[in-house]
Amino acid sequence: MSFFARLGEDLRDIIKKADLVLLGLCLAATVFGIVLIASATEYTVKLIRCVPVQAAATVIGLVGYFAATVTDVEHLSEKWKWFFVFNLGFIALLLTPLGVEQYGNKSWLYARWMPTSIQPAEIVKLTYTILLARQLAWFRENKRMKGLDSLFWPAVHAGFMFVYIFAISKDAGSGLVYLVIYMGMALAAGLAWYWFALGIGGVTIGIGALAIMGKLPSHWANRFAVILDHSYDPSGVGWQQTRSMLAIGSGGLFGQGLFKGIQTHSAISGSLPERQTDFIFSVCGEELGLVGCLAIIALEFFIVYRCFQTARVAKSTMEALICVGFGTMLIFQTVENIGMCLFVMPVIGLTLPFFSYGGSSIVTLYTAMGVVSGVRSRTLPDWLRKT
Repeated sequence: MSFFARLGEDLRDIIKKADLVLLGLCLAATVFGIVLIASATEYTVKLIRCVPVQAAATVIGLVGYFAATVTDVEHLSEKWKWFFVFNLGFIALLLTPLGVEQYGNKSWLYARWMPTSIQPAEIVKLTYTILLARQLAWFRENKRMKGLDSLFWPAVHAGFMFVYIFAISKDAGSGLVYLVIYMGMALAAGLAWYWFALGIGGVTIGIGALAIMGKLPSHWANRFAVILDHSYDPSGVGWQQTRSMLAIGSGGLFGQGLFKGIQTHSAISGSLPERQTDFIFSVCGEELGLVGCLAIIALEFFIVYRCFQTARVAKSTMEALICVGFGTMLIFQTVENIGMCLFVMPVIGLTLPFFSYGGSSIVTLYTAMGVVSGVRSRTLPDWLRKT
């Protein structure tokens, strides 16, 4: 058999193993997103490159999807020490000359020889989720999530990653995703819900106390204040979300028409700030109306549903927890981003999965969904499953 014939056979085998339903949902969301990005960036020549970059990232993401599908992630996780070293080292690169500061956060790596910037915290979500799933699965299978160490050590792991990311990059939003992934996975592993109620309650009281004493950083306090009172500093800290609400509200049921949004195509960048990233949902609301927004929500819902559905049929606790972790990540980022656009959640710089512009995000998302696809390809047959 020739090399190309063997290669073609291998590719067909990989495609047969892949979850094509999940892949189709991801591609539908990405293509939809690229169309919105094209509309959002048409107003300036400087941003036109966003479309080919997003398309190229999608191609790389597809390679990651199929590669992850045929990778036994449980076997790979046996190298957990290297995973941890990679997580720390990759994020630490932000402290080198490659680290670039944007929007007050040093979250990107970039050099002239690089075709685009890379966000380490996005990529590390993959290895962090796999590592945390291995840790939680061990506690569930050996401690049954009853001892305090079952609560303590995974929480320390998640809390450490949050502090580590924030200390280096000052990006609390990215770090928060790590904490939420832990919460979703720990609940699925069997940790009692009241621990989270106590933790969330304690953090809420702590933040409130700091705000009352005036010890909360001013930019954090302002972001919470503007959510509670939309009239608070509408030309300053509330500007982005005020413009977002105007764009969504003007779209009505069917929108002003694709590539015809008044604010989306305004030559003034501040008319709808960050319209290709954080506020891509607002672009959809203005140009495609409520119908377009519901289409985005539906696609995100079915992708998440597929992740959780795969978790139910996974052959091991660890693989099930990985699927839950990635599903939780998608839920949180989707709810936070849409809530931010609707002026009910603070702006913390989280993009809308599969829709917002961001090469690192797209590659990470497709690879994560490839891991889910691989879990589904290795599920036990019905006659071997416990009833």
